Amino acid sequence: MRSFVYDQPAARVIFGMGSLDRLPEEVKRLGAHRAIVLSTPEQRSEAEDASRRLGDMAAAIFDRAVMHVPIETAREAREVARQHQADCYVAIGGGSTIGLGKAIALETGMPIVAVPTTFAGSEMTPIYGLTEGGVKKTGRDRKVLPRTVIYDPTLTLTLPARIAGPSGMNAIAHSVEGLYAQDANPIMTLLAAESIRALSRSLPIVVTEPGNLDARSDAVYGAWLGGTVLGSVGMAIHHKLCHTLGGTFNLPHAETHTVVLPHAMEFNRESAPDAMRIAAEALGVQNAAQGVYDLAARLGAPLALKDIGMPADGLDRAAKLATENPYYNPRPIEYSGVRQLLENAYYGKRPA
Repeated sequence: MRSFVYDQPAARVIFGMGSLDRLPEEVKRLGAHRAIVLSTPEQRSEAEDASRRLGDMAAAIFDRAVMHVPIETAREAREVARQHQADCYVAIGGGSTIGLGKAIALETGMPIVAVPTTFAGSEMTPIYGLTEGGVKKTGRDRKVLPRTVIYDPTLTLTLPARIAGPSGMNAIAHSVEGLYAQDANPIMTLLAAESIRALSRSLPIVVTEPGNLDARSDAVYGAWLGGTVLGSVGMAIHHKLCHTLGGTFNLPHAETHTVVLPHAMEFNRESAPDAMRIAAEALGVQNAAQGVYDLAARLGAPLALKDIGMPADGLDRAAKLATENPYYNPRPIEYSGVRQLLENAYYGKRPA
């Protein structure tokens, strides 16, 4: 076994049906008294419900979270928090809302209680991202890691199939890249394999039987594990490309992960054989990249960048940006290979 370092940032997790009822006590447990509730405009009703549960501890609602956390939105939210003398954030929603909470916490250091309503996994990571001038920059800082995460599978019941599928594929991407991360370790490999297994089996049921809470619980469980992997080890070419595509071309986050993942896996197949073997076993297939592509197709998720808003004339720029300051990757990063990966993803070709 190769040498490794295991350094796990801790978070308190409350998991189970109806666990949102525990929101007020979890805010009190942090010693907080005035919470700003964050959401997207579309999830204003969920934010209002959380605010009602908090009662006098609810200072205000900020419902303008958007994808990729534009720095202007983060500044606006910080000002609202300052005006209301907030001492805590409750982020209810998916990666956009939780990412906004992190962007605020990065500057203020105030604690976050995260209430995920998708399978994003961001709630378990110390990773933040901010977009400024069309470029998304990411970083790691443990002060942005939510102090408490409340997983209530009933909150995903309003998540339509067209969002649930890509959201779960996004979580699988975290686990796949954790298998060949530079700082991978045996514990994260176990969690990654279990995450892929749980998600690949539950997501097809989630999209075909929307009311199946057992399947949704399994998907939330898989997303939690995938988020833990994402927050514990480094990522590689897949995440670099998705950050580049999302921040530069404003592509939808989960859908971008869904489209790019099988092609990133094929790109790394020969350089990370053990990782691909583990992923294939977890998926119950022979070829991991093909298995992920076929799972996305089964979920009715998008398979091509051209179908989610990527301009054809942006492929050269995306490949250039992704290779200028690359993340670690098991296969060396060079322009021609990345450009071909992007072209395959653009047209949605099934990996060979």
